[in-house]
Amino acid sequence: MSTDRPTASNGGSGQPAAPSRFSGWASRPYWLGVGVALIGAVWLWGASSLPQGARYAAVGPGLFVTMAGLGLLILGVILVVQVARGETFEPQDAEDASGDQPMDKRAFITALLAVFLPVAAAKTVGLPLIASLSFMLVARAFGSTRWWLDLIIGLVLCTAAYFLFTRLGLQLGRYFPPLGF
Repeated sequence: MSTDRPTASNGGSGQPAAPSRFSGWASRPYWLGVGVALIGAVWLWGASSLPQGARYAAVGPGLFVTMAGLGLLILGVILVVQVARGETFEPQDAEDASGDQPMDKRAFITALLAVFLPVAAAKTVGLPLIASLSFMLVARAFGSTRWWLDLIIGLVLCTAAYFLFTRLGLQLGRYFPPLGF
């Protein structure tokens, strides 16, 4: 007793319909690979205005930006090829995290604030103080509850980095602009 019934999609042959070559095209995350490739293209475009070499050194400021842009472009193409081959991207378990747990939005927003805070306030407050505050926020996003200790550690590390870079001749601005030093 056969249960194969002819359908309109398989031409009445009794065989199951073969998947279309483009079935699932819209449901696959091609946008991820295209996005990575576009970021690489933007980096390459930005690197085109930077010198690739320097007079006193063979390596210029544009070389590393060009290398990063090429790397992103290649990784984007590889990602698109993997998606086209049917590779699935599912959450994976890490050392102390389960792949089926939802994202901690509070930690994500805290880390995001730590990233954008120096951009918004470094010139008015000073790079070492804002960087130490960002250090504390990232530690908080990773689960630290001792914010005052994180702030002190961040201040020590960022102050040391500030003075070392200043000693090398890099201009990082004033240490604490509101007081003029």
